Amino acid sequence: MHSSRELHLVAACLALVAGALLTSASARAAPDEDVLGKSRGYPVGTRATWYFDESVRVGSFSQLDTLLPHHTLRKAAETWQLPRASAEPKIAYRFRGERLTLDDYLDRQRIMALLVVRDGEILVERYQYERNDRHRFVSHSMAKSIVSLGIGFALVDGRIRSLDDKAADYVPELKGNVYGETTLRNLLRMASGVKFSENYDGRDDLSKFSRLQTTKDTVAGLKLFDEREAPQGERFHYASIETSALGAVLRAATGRSLAEYLGEKLWQPLGAESDATWITGADDLERAAGNFNATLRDFGRLGALLANDGVRDGKQILPKDYLLEATDWHRHPSAFAPQDSGPRGMGYGYQFWTMRGDARRFALLGVYGQSIFVDPATKTVFVQLAAAKHARVGEEAMGAERMALWQGILQTVAAAAPTQQ
Repeated sequence: MHSSRELHLVAACLALVAGALLTSASARAAPDEDVLGKSRGYPVGTRATWYFDESVRVGSFSQLDTLLPHHTLRKAAETWQLPRASAEPKIAYRFRGERLTLDDYLDRQRIMALLVVRDGEILVERYQYERNDRHRFVSHSMAKSIVSLGIGFALVDGRIRSLDDKAADYVPELKGNVYGETTLRNLLRMASGVKFSENYDGRDDLSKFSRLQTTKDTVAGLKLFDEREAPQGERFHYASIETSALGAVLRAATGRSLAEYLGEKLWQPLGAESDATWITGADDLERAAGNFNATLRDFGRLGALLANDGVRDGKQILPKDYLLEATDWHRHPSAFAPQDSGPRGMGYGYQFWTMRGDARRFALLGVYGQSIFVDPATKTVFVQLAAAKHARVGEEAMGAERMALWQGILQTVAAAAPTQQ
């Protein structure tokens, strides 16, 4: 028979072993963590380095509002509660001939935070690189979709009369400029036809425009570009400056900052648990094409609201007709439909990426891997906030593997609830 002291020693040893196993699991190395700044505590960069320098990417992408001026969207008085599943589902996917798991994906890709929500329930919530649920992660171009929702609200409010109005109808300083003479509908579709390069190399037109936003104002930046190389409305050509034009229109039409207007119309009604922030330029206008910052779960709430066609707790929050048109490729000309080839194979609606197939599925995407994928049919949402090596993740495995994981998530959901397909 063992003495009480011996039993205590055994229990203590077992506790130490269990603790060591847990510590080992939680301390699993994330991809390229040393390159991304772990030894320095994942520092925030400077105004000159935060976007391009890998060594400050994690810190900068999760604390950008500690570095740059911004406006704040206040959290909701009452949080939209997202209950957690009793157990995390076993998500698997196939990629390049291998059967892989969610853990494999996190071991292979530079993911800071990842969330899967189905019908308002959190199935998966993961963090890497010492990030947590209090960090506000930068959206990059996912913010474009938020601007689009602002345009939809302004239409319903009567602040904007028609999507066929020109930008100069609301921002007179743009009268005579090609962007000013472009309709809001064509700006929403990235179809101005204006010559504009966006290569993310620090020497492209996007960089020139961004410098003017930082030193002067958005309108001055828009006026710098005045050559239309194709008729508006005929082609899709991705150019972040077109969202900046929409941001200027939205502020002029509403007489309020984007943060104030969308805080009232979107962020508080969706039940955000934390404040969000939006980086501003020299003219105090939000940098509409990106630079929105929010916590992982609040990005998940946005996705869940979109998946539910804008309804929360039986109340229509988002303008439904506008949302359906913005996210359904069938409602747009063939030039904007999903393609059978190309790095994404996606189409473009009103600042939302659309996916091929009869079912309406769409995504909010930003450089370096920021993503919200939405499937309204199953109310499934996949969010990832990342620090990829390349701005265009199609230049590395992340782009293709992200899509493979999304398919695996949908298959997992279908297997769990086949009667709801």
